[in-house]
Order: sequence, then structure tokens, then C-alpha cells
Amino acid sequence: MNSRTLFRRIRKSSFFLIGIITVLIIVTLAIISPMIVAHDAYIGDLELRLKEPEGFAGGWEGYILGCDPLGRDVLTRVLIGSRASMLIALTVVGITLVTGTILGLISGYYGGLVDMCLMRLCDILMATPGLLLAVCVVAVLGSNFVNLIIVLSITGWVRYARLVRGNVLAIRNSEYIQASRVLGAGNAHIILTQVLPNITTPLIIQASQQFGNVILIEAGMSFLGVGVPISTPSWGGMISAGREYIATAPWVVIAPGVALMITVLAFNFLGDGLRDVLDPKNKN
Repeated sequence: MNSRTLFRRIRKSSFFLIGIITVLIIVTLAIISPMIVAHDAYIGDLELRLKEPEGFAGGWEGYILGCDPLGRDVLTRVLIGSRASMLIALTVVGITLVTGTILGLISGYYGGLVDMCLMRLCDILMATPGLLLAVCVVAVLGSNFVNLIIVLSITGWVRYARLVRGNVLAIRNSEYIQASRVLGAGNAHIILTQVLPNITTPLIIQASQQFGNVILIEAGMSFLGVGVPISTPSWGGMISAGREYIATAPWVVIAPGVALMITVLAFNFLGDGLRDVLDPKNKN
């Protein structure tokens, strides 16, 4: 695909444009949030307990989205909480992408007993409820960032492995692969230079969609109290802490809930947009 076709598809894909712009804004805010927040995300003032949102009446130094049950600024905690979600999602997607791609390449290219064992392992993991497994493991090992990343990565690589295996099976007997073998190219060289470049598009799409899923699962686990440590601001933890006040102080739940919804939608839009832009079958 030449650059002209790529840019034309990007301009025509509203999903991609909305997704990429929103994701860039969210990621930028997550990175710079410690430098722009006006209040402490950890220390509150009980005199400001459940203070109602005042908008921009008090400027950036005011309590734009109100305060939580401990008198902490909600907007500050929403912005700081985005950092935990982004860091966990980035790490989990990176680990599962690399692991699943390597195992999928090995399974699809070599086949045989290796392929059978890896695919049966994938079947077992796919038959196991991922969220339930993650909750059980974290409940036993303890709640911290490392354990959370590990449990979210346990089943996350499976989709990449099956996706890569299917694509490798479709091209491993292609004429250009056979020609490389005849010319004496080794398996590692063929995999890295002939096979891997032809499966990057579905991997990119899958990774962009997994970002939203990981953020949603992390928020669900934090809501249940087995996600990020309670002392660390997180969207799921904020929703959990504010659910008792949803009738009297709904802003405590609405703010992190809306932030979570927008973030997940943005990554889903980006994934759909990338599919439209990068799909070789798309003639538009």
C-alpha cells in the first residue's frame, strides 16, 4: 500500500480519526498530569468532604469536579488514575504481543507436536474465565502492580498466538517461502524476513483493541479490590469507593466512569479504524 492510498483511507475513516485524536489526548494528559494538577491526589481535607462540583468558578485551582468522601479533588484523582491504567495496559499488551507472536510463529511454521501442544494449551486457557482466574490469582498472591500484570498476561497472549498461527499456516507454503528455502535461507531468516512482515497488520489491530480490554479488566478488578493497591488512584477504585454515595454525590462515580468509558471507546474506535485503514481487501 502506497502512502497516498494510506492517507486517503485515513481521511475517510471517521473511526480512526476520532480514535487516534482521543487516544493522543488521553495519553498526553496521563503523561503530563503530575505537572498540571492543582491538588494532591492522596491527601484530602475532611472539611471538603463530598464538596459539590463548582466547574471553573474557582479556576484551575478550584474543585472543578468536586471532592470525594475523603475530601480529595476528583479531577486530580481522575487524571492521576489514568497513569496506572495506561501503564498496566501498555505493559500487558507488550508482554502478550511478544509472547503470543513468538509462540504463534513457532506453532504455525513448524507444526507437528509443538503445534498440537501449544494449541491445546490455548484451548485450556480460552476455556478458563480470564477475569475469574485473575481475581483468584491476585487474591492469593496479593494486590500489586507486578502480580496484576502477570495475571492479565497469563491468558492475553492466547489470541495473538492463534491469530499468528492462522496467518502463518496460510502463507508458510507460498511460492516465495519455498523459493527462499531452495536458495538456502534458514528457518529463522525466513520467519523474520518473509513471514513476520506479512502478519503485522492483524497484530497491530489486535493490540489496539486489547488496550481497551485490559483497561476495562483492570478497572473491574480494582472495583473488586484486587486490582492496583488501594492507596494508588485508579478509576475502578474510585468507582468502588464512591458507589455508596451515588445517590447523594453522583459526581464521585460519574467522573471516573465517564473517563473509563471514553478511554475504552477511543481504543475500540482506533482498532476499528486501523482495520479499515490497513485491510488490504478494502478498496475504498
